[in-house]
Amino acid sequence: MQVTQHDVIIVGGGPTGLMLAGELALAGVDVAIVERRKNQDLEGSRASGLHPRAIELLDQRGITDKFLPQGTKHHSVALAGIILDASDRATRHSYTLGLWQEKIERGLADWVTELRVPFYRGCEMAAFADTEQCVDLHLTDGRRFRSSYLVGCDGGRSLVRKTAGIRFPGTEARASYLIFEADMEDQPPLGIRYGEHGLYALGRLDEGPRVRGIVTEQRLERGESPGEEELRAALTAAYGSDMGIHRITWMSRFTDAAQQAEAYRKGRVLLAGDAAHVHSPVGGQGLNVGLQDAVNLGWKLAQVVKGISPESLLDTYHAERHPVGAALLELTLALTALNRGDEHTTALRAFVAKTMQMDEPRRWYSAMVSGLDIRYGPEGGHPLLGRRIPDLDIVTAEGPTRVFALLRDARPVLLDFGKTGFPAIDAWKERVKLVDVEFEGVCELPVIGMVRTPTAVLIRPDGHVAWVGEGSTEGLLTALGDWFGN
Repeated sequence: MQVTQHDVIIVGGGPTGLMLAGELALAGVDVAIVERRKNQDLEGSRASGLHPRAIELLDQRGITDKFLPQGTKHHSVALAGIILDASDRATRHSYTLGLWQEKIERGLADWVTELRVPFYRGCEMAAFADTEQCVDLHLTDGRRFRSSYLVGCDGGRSLVRKTAGIRFPGTEARASYLIFEADMEDQPPLGIRYGEHGLYALGRLDEGPRVRGIVTEQRLERGESPGEEELRAALTAAYGSDMGIHRITWMSRFTDAAQQAEAYRKGRVLLAGDAAHVHSPVGGQGLNVGLQDAVNLGWKLAQVVKGISPESLLDTYHAERHPVGAALLELTLALTALNRGDEHTTALRAFVAKTMQMDEPRRWYSAMVSGLDIRYGPEGGHPLLGRRIPDLDIVTAEGPTRVFALLRDARPVLLDFGKTGFPAIDAWKERVKLVDVEFEGVCELPVIGMVRTPTAVLIRPDGHVAWVGEGSTEGLLTALGDWFGN
């Protein structure tokens, strides 16, 4: 039987898989997506928006115009039943973009299609074997593939993760929830309420007559396909009536389990997005963190596939993203705990709400849930080191531009603010863009505030800073070799 070959095969064509495919394609890697859906249609609205760091990532690739016109900007974040002002976050995109997942996926799929990434739709992975030299993949329709690497972006029940034998430890579920979209004959009590077992929320879907809701079940239930009677029972228990619910077009069950892959890489197999971490959707970060996983992994995997960097570079993917996933799980557990309605939790929620309205806690929380506070590597040195580069307004030889505009092709950039000159980097000139820039503004980081502008900065393709120059080139060659090959 014929075997189709690609450098990288991604199992799962959701937001994470699409973003990763785009990153790899930009780097010139032969990548393909295996997706069980026959098209990009999605049942239900699912995730509801993009946080600032995710929007920055799209901006770095020049594709925000596929998303911003369709969404609604919200300059706030929610916590413990209150709305916190977040308009002062130090980013050009200081808002959450309200946009349903279906539209996010379609925008990403359009981008990936423009990059000519092939899709194998309407089929699923049956099995694979990592032979140490390659990965042999078998699909349920009988087709066979071979690739240098396989990436599982196939969700919380990831078959890639299970087949690879990667453990998935974490906190077991204590509560289950039903999320749904439907019509109601009676006027629903819109808004959020807290019950003994957890959260209940009803709202209008896209400001129309239909209702989107979440109800906590009276006891922990499992199973991917809840029935209509279970939803009616949960509504009646919470509101005293099922409110004449009918025409249920989408319903799903999730729990408050919080689990994370023990390893994001095993040999030639990698995990990203929900395949690497699952949690309650409270806080709305899952899709956003998956996009961040993809952008962190994409350029590293591309360099390894192309022989620029050794395989050890892939170990930095786990080292950098696993702590981010662990922090996400910890946050969602805390937010889930605050959603209970007993007297103790109600008192705690009021205490937390008062605390988080103070400026410093508010700024800290809004940066954390936005993904703007992430620093890869240990603290120390210049505050920019390891953090995302702000989108500074700069002037180059070609005229005024923004830092993010220099990252459109997903290549590393060395910005020279001090006209230092870097003759020693000739060996990397085909891989790293050296740009002389003028900058007269201020450099501000979320939570930290104003920081001194360095004389030079080396930016990775994901927008994070790999080296900072402060009047000399000390450490530059080491950073170039570590991140972008010798």
